[in-house]
Amino acid sequence: MLVGAGNVARHLSAALLSAGGNICQVYSRGAASAGELGRRVGAGYTTDPREVIADGDIYLFCTSDDALPAVLESLTIAGDPLLLHVSGSLPAGVLAPYSRDHGVIYPLQTFSRGREIDFKEIPLFIEGSSPAVLERLRGLCGELGGACYPTDLEQRRRLHLAAVFACNFPNALYRVAGRLLEGSGITFPVLRPLILETARKMAVMSPAEAQTGPAYRGDEGTLARHREQLEAIDREALEIYALLSDLIRRGREQDNLQ
Repeated sequence: MLVGAGNVARHLSAALLSAGGNICQVYSRGAASAGELGRRVGAGYTTDPREVIADGDIYLFCTSDDALPAVLESLTIAGDPLLLHVSGSLPAGVLAPYSRDHGVIYPLQTFSRGREIDFKEIPLFIEGSSPAVLERLRGLCGELGGACYPTDLEQRRRLHLAAVFACNFPNALYRVAGRLLEGSGITFPVLRPLILETARKMAVMSPAEAQTGPAYRGDEGTLARHREQLEAIDREALEIYALLSDLIRRGREQDNLQ
């Protein structure tokens, strides 16, 4: 039973089907997304919580963190099926009032529509309400093909926070970079080789080893010219530039002390 029909649900359901799993129903509050995903996985779908199957074997909740409590309250779940959520920051215990058997399977990856993801390359962080549940989750991870790591709530929350810095914030900065190119006659795709090489370096170097740029070199003349440009075209980007340049400077100072 799949609850939710967003990006995580779409990718995870595809991986489950490829592993030989069976999805009996899709529930989502959005009719279009529920229907699309239901047809994709060959399952019935509904937007009415009263129509959700009450005696499923596994319920996989792929909702937003804020929506999960209300969704749980709206459903009728019989017995003690395995309830799982995929959140990086919610405790497994939010599921406890609804079933004795519950846990977390948190895939550390970014999911977007139209992008194919190989779950064999995704680390999966799991938590179970009992040793038996944890063993079921190990088996599920084995079917998906990814490496799994038992974690507690604090570890998972640290991972989620680190992921925001490693993924969501850089993506926001790419948007700023694109904005800075507007009106210049140059478009964002010209930056892609630079972005890809920066990411590739992380496979063989530490962030400290890979750091470059005028702030790290202490090139004050270039920094001053950049600040002057930003003052004229994008004050918000100027604030970001100053903050991150200071962060890089402090990193350089720490590296020099080692």
